[in-house]
Amino acid sequence: MFTLPKTTDSPQNQGIKPSPVAKATKMEIRNLDVYYGGFHALRDIGLEVYQNEILALIGPSGCGKSTFLRCLNRMNDTIDNFRLTGYVALDGEDVYAKDVDPVLVRTRIGMVFQRPNPFPMSIYENIAYGPRLRGRQSRAALDEIVEKSLHRAALWDEVKDKLNQSALSLSGGQQQRLCIARVLAVEPEVLLLDEPASALDPISTMKIEDLMRELAKSLTMVIVTHNMQQAARASDRTAFFLMGDMIEIGATDDVFTNPRDKRTEDYITGRFG
Repeated sequence: MFTLPKTTDSPQNQGIKPSPVAKATKMEIRNLDVYYGGFHALRDIGLEVYQNEILALIGPSGCGKSTFLRCLNRMNDTIDNFRLTGYVALDGEDVYAKDVDPVLVRTRIGMVFQRPNPFPMSIYENIAYGPRLRGRQSRAALDEIVEKSLHRAALWDEVKDKLNQSALSLSGGQQQRLCIARVLAVEPEVLLLDEPASALDPISTMKIEDLMRELAKSLTMVIVTHNMQQAARASDRTAFFLMGDMIEIGATDDVFTNPRDKRTEDYITGRFG
């Protein structure tokens, strides 16, 4: 069973820029290499994800951002030719240990994908689905979870009078917040977002970003984004990936205004990517 002890004493990786203020480590990645068959997709990645931070992953298409994100909750396990070496830890314990159930990993480390993917059922049933799988059968308990999750996703006021309507009837932005609420219903500790606003209009994008800042009070988040303005607005730290390597990581303001590597500067200023 994946019930891990809470600990904040994971060692710091050498060469990683420390946070200006000491923060608890929620996830730790060391010496991570990923292969798809003979293709070496990620090379020797090492970083820490701090408690209650928003970490943005930036870089051109195909650089390994989404592959890395999916490594954090073992979503790549379903790919036949996927192979991983290295260490990925949540609260100090290896999520790839042989006795760890990937389903329980994904309960504690939830994920929201690029395009909204609500289930073809009612708004209520979308949110209740996960808790039901975990044994929550009482209608009163499910009602409470549904309302709480929709409140946390800033969607309750918009859907409270139509919970029995199809989730597919919602707008794209509402569907994405519904998907976030569906993940929140199983009370994850870490939320992974893979370009969650790339298919949305500017107003819906701002709602997602505002929601992220609010959720960071109780969750840790890692977001993949191609939108430099979004990374600058929404994240606490930023990591730049290029061709399977992590080039640098640091406070978002520092990465965007004073990058340490010329390749980071070239990407941020639009010289490539």
